[in-house]
Amino acid sequence: MKIVFMGTPDFALGALRALLEAGHDVVAVVTQPDRPKGRSGRLQMSPVKEYALEHGIPVLQPVRIKAPEAVEELRKYPAQLFVVAAFGQILSKEILEMPPLGCINIHASLLPKYRGAAPIQWAILNGERETGVTLMRMDEGLDTGDMLAKTVVPIDKEETGGSLFEKLAAAGAQLLTETLPRLESGEMIGEPQEHDKSTYAGMIGKEMGRIDWQQPAEVLERRVRGLNPWPSAYTMLCGKVLKIWKARLAPDPEGASDVPGTVREVYRDSILVQTKEGCLELLEVQLEGKKRMMARDFLAGYKIVPGERLG
Repeated sequence: MKIVFMGTPDFALGALRALLEAGHDVVAVVTQPDRPKGRSGRLQMSPVKEYALEHGIPVLQPVRIKAPEAVEELRKYPAQLFVVAAFGQILSKEILEMPPLGCINIHASLLPKYRGAAPIQWAILNGERETGVTLMRMDEGLDTGDMLAKTVVPIDKEETGGSLFEKLAAAGAQLLTETLPRLESGEMIGEPQEHDKSTYAGMIGKEMGRIDWQQPAEVLERRVRGLNPWPSAYTMLCGKVLKIWKARLAPDPEGASDVPGTVREVYRDSILVQTKEGCLELLEVQLEGKKRMMARDFLAGYKIVPGERLG
């Protein structure tokens, strides 16, 4: 099948690779423009662009996919189907109607739950036990189109945003290649979403990483996992940012509870911090200007004492 693929981050890369391995003809790849990265500000290609160039696939990088010149450029690559995975731009009705088989999207949730930009992180933040991938026929709404296929992915109790990202990317790639033959033959019929059951997964920003010790330990433990690797959970220690990469729930030690954010105990391998409800045990941290390290290594070079306040 002739396909135009639209995607940008690593999540989309697995699907593009799967299309080529399944023998489909990807006539063009559409991805976001190169972005400056790091202190140098050097422009960096998206993972999808790098892979496409390695395989000799034409790459389009419109600033606005809806712009008339971008639409006309897209018409130069006739395809039966457009496949979209974390592309990062909204398609116009004109583009949606361009390919005979329409446009399908690989969405990292079990629609209609978690429509929007960050379904992977929010599934962990909200304490879901499972999530998955939905293959959806796109329309003009935000993740509102008919569902073509789904696959369920359990969420492990130690799951991070990064590990779940990888699982869902692999599941989405497999679901795509399994579904396309039925779509091409015309036997695939979409199932309308129950819109009254939809939830929205808004964008994740750096400010979400700041730990509010006035929240329960259970909520904060999920935040540490859900925001790993980006933007990462953090607190303040003596005026410096302390990133928290790994933590676990811990029972309160004997004695009255302290003000949330207070260090209750300092063990050889961890730091126990009071929250509004229960304690959070910090296992892997990174102080501003330092490397990421296990708590025992951090404590070997930095003195923290019970009673010290974080935040």
